[in-house]
Amino acid sequence: MTPAPPLTAPVHVAGPAGPWDQVHEGMHRRGTAVVCTTWGEWLSAVVTEPRLRTLLGRDWPRYRRTADPQVRHRFAAARLALKYTAAAALGTDAAELDLAYKIGGRPHLRGLRQIDVALSHTDELIAVAVSRGGRIGIDTEPLSRTLTLDVMHERMCTPAERALLNGLDGPAQTAALLRLWTLKEAYTKALGQGLRLAFNEFAFPAGLGAEPSGGHGSRLLAPDGSPAARDAWAFGTYRALERYLVTVAHYTPSSRPAPGAAGQSVADERSMSLVAQLLPQEASAPAAPQPRSAGT
Repeated sequence: MTPAPPLTAPVHVAGPAGPWDQVHEGMHRRGTAVVCTTWGEWLSAVVTEPRLRTLLGRDWPRYRRTADPQVRHRFAAARLALKYTAAAALGTDAAELDLAYKIGGRPHLRGLRQIDVALSHTDELIAVAVSRGGRIGIDTEPLSRTLTLDVMHERMCTPAERALLNGLDGPAQTAALLRLWTLKEAYTKALGQGLRLAFNEFAFPAGLGAEPSGGHGSRLLAPDGSPAARDAWAFGTYRALERYLVTVAHYTPSSRPAPGAAGQSVADERSMSLVAQLLPQEASAPAAPQPRSAGT
């Protein structure tokens, strides 16, 4: 099987002026681009951009209907950040891209079926990911966020994950639990399922003991700990702006199991539509606190 290429590390851009060269280079070399920015770095563009209506496109009516100025401006800032990131990655103008939404709110670029985009935000952070030729998901959380294992372990963790987490103490356990949450969020967002897919049906125990350093060591495993979708997925967990955790999940559709290859598949491109059919339309979310980040 051809291994999934390593992910491009997040690039901090300070608004429409960029810098965007690293974004374009990452897309060219590895097929992915990831950007981190803040609301404040885009608000002046929202207020003064003469092409705002054109740039927002089909989001313009929603922008105009939003009464709260802060909510309205932040909504526009996130959409501008997404469009500018995709435009830089693809080498085009942001106004040329048509941003739309699938059922459930997942954004996509109309007319560009091979390009996948993802958006997440929490507090002041906006994070955008773009992929050429494969599904991508992104999740963000403040590093200061505290998740409690005794509340989340039953519906969120597999037995192997619980065993590793129980062996960690205090801050180490809290940090590992936050990394695990963002890994699972990014993976299910890439599938287009979000919290509708049970978090205890797949695992990332190998990546729980290390601090995020832009590493790609997290491996997708089945609940029993056996390899799942070996090499088809790439995962990266990063610190952003010193205050946030950003995790990216990317699926490479060209990665196919060789005949007779070992490894249990949790999800691949062929099974994504089947997963959607099997899940109830209003499935309940795992019994865990709702994170403050959002995908749209």
